[in-house]
Amino acid sequence: MKPGGLTLTVGAVVLVGAGAVAWNLTNPPAGGHSMVPPDTSGIAQGAPIVQVALPETLGELETIGKHAYEGVCAACHGVNAAGQNGVAPPLVHITYEPGHHGDESFWRATQMGVRAHHWQFGNMPAIEGLTRADVKAITAYIRALQRVNGIG
Repeated sequence: MKPGGLTLTVGAVVLVGAGAVAWNLTNPPAGGHSMVPPDTSGIAQGAPIVQVALPETLGELETIGKHAYEGVCAACHGVNAAGQNGVAPPLVHITYEPGHHGDESFWRATQMGVRAHHWQFGNMPAIEGLTRADVKAITAYIRALQRVNGIG
């Protein structure tokens, strides 16, 4: 390598890296969500975080998922996955769109828990007793709610 060649190469890498950081700061993700938790300070403690429109009908798997969701998930994530301020986030939210949190992420969350990262409600513990089929049905219900509410 010619004298100064290493310096030039390192400088180019730094310049490209700085450009990438600047681009990411000025161009939000295509999905429209950010890593900054939404401000819920104006919502009463325990109140729903979002308003959820309901599907007119549910398919068989979605209906099974609704019942499973109500028995296991609603205590934290609220009725119709609207969230509960100070408790757990809404699952009918752009943060959980399929392109950002795929169906498999719901299974992993139930099995391993989730470290708080989008919302400031604390970590989600693993949920015992759910089978993969249970979570598939719950996810189908959540996706049906999301679709009616313009998500995914």
